[in-house]
Amino acid sequence: MFQQITIVGYLGNDPEMRFTPSGQAVTSLSVATSRTYTNNAGQKIDETTWFRVSVWGAQAESCNQYLKKGRPVLVVGRLRPDPETGNPRVYTRNDGSPGASFEVNALNVRFLPAGGSGGTYRDEMGDEQGGAEEDDIPF
Repeated sequence: MFQQITIVGYLGNDPEMRFTPSGQAVTSLSVATSRTYTNNAGQKIDETTWFRVSVWGAQAESCNQYLKKGRPVLVVGRLRPDPETGNPRVYTRNDGSPGASFEVNALNVRFLPAGGSGGTYRDEMGDEQGGAEEDDIPF
């Protein structure tokens, strides 16, 4: 059995590196993916999904050194469910609405080129995209 997830998104904050008691480096990343669509009623809907990513070893050190908030990344890894429920981690946002974050153990992190200043870029369709705002980060 095998499962794998590929995420392309923006870092919601600067990486945070720490070391295990045995000395192995681990870096935590928060990655936001988003999409915008129009529903049947004609309303524009913005949908953001957050992923908490753990990167290990030498790759963790590179991520900590070179990545910054707002930078686009591609992460390949495996989902790590909440040990109590087997589902994504559920939390309550500051405004009282429910949210969930998905835990990912990274197998590979690719640094994508930042296509503009201030964490924004123009995608292939010409739509301007931006990095996540700090108030939107659930953790």
